[in-house]
Amino acid sequence: MALLHNILIIFLMLFSSTAILAQKDSIALQRKARKMVRQGNQLYQQKQYTDASIAYRKALDKSSYYDKASYNLGNALYENKNFKEAAPQYELTAKTATDKYTKAEAYHNLGNSMMETKNYQGAVDAYKNSLRNNPNDDETRYNLAVAQKMLDKEKQEDKDDKKNKDDKNKDKDKDKKEGDDDKDKKEGDDDKDKDKKNEKDKDKKGDNDKKQNPEKDDKKKQKPKPQPGKMSPQQIKQLLESLNNEEKKTQKKMNAKKAKGKKVKQEKDW
Repeated sequence: MALLHNILIIFLMLFSSTAILAQKDSIALQRKARKMVRQGNQLYQQKQYTDASIAYRKALDKSSYYDKASYNLGNALYENKNFKEAAPQYELTAKTATDKYTKAEAYHNLGNSMMETKNYQGAVDAYKNSLRNNPNDDETRYNLAVAQKMLDKEKQEDKDDKKNKDDKNKDKDKDKKEGDDDKDKKEGDDDKDKDKKNEKDKDKKGDNDKKQNPEKDDKKKQKPKPQPGKMSPQQIKQLLESLNNEEKKTQKKMNAKKAKGKKVKQEKDW
């Protein structure tokens, strides 16, 4: 029983020593982290943002939940226009910070980073979280109004783009339909032209047949003339009278032409 008691005491002593050493190591690391943050702050004031970022990262290596180091690293990255890299540092600070003021500042800067990357929805959410922790921050409230306006504009543009795309698709379908109709019409016109051509070819063939067989066509159009030796006396008399009448008409026309060709002086009626 006494042996067990002694073993327990020794174990407690060793555990206590380990805990004390771990605590000392943790305190030492925190001190180193704070030192690196101070160095980073000096570099930041000198606008040496890249070197400041390195110092803050070293501080986080010593103490990963050091919210001041992550917040300042975010600021250094922001000043170097590394907005996408800055955002996660502000998010980390907002989660690990214990006081509302630090959370509000972290969310405010997170919103600024979101605005720079045109993530307007993310900016609106960040500014709202900042105001929940610090409702009296007028600057954050103003930034929220700007972010909300930009978000509404973006949504409207997306809506207009979608409408324009739908209209283009409708026009494309309409053009396609009109193209099909034109094609059908053209095919119909081609068929009509083909029929007309066939009719012309048919008529042409008929004309050729007439040229090749003129006697056949004359038989259809002309009456048979009386042949000499087969005319009756009455028919001969009528033929002579007809020729005589034709001669008289011809002579009358010639006299009229001669009269027309002469210049005639006309007396004026004063």
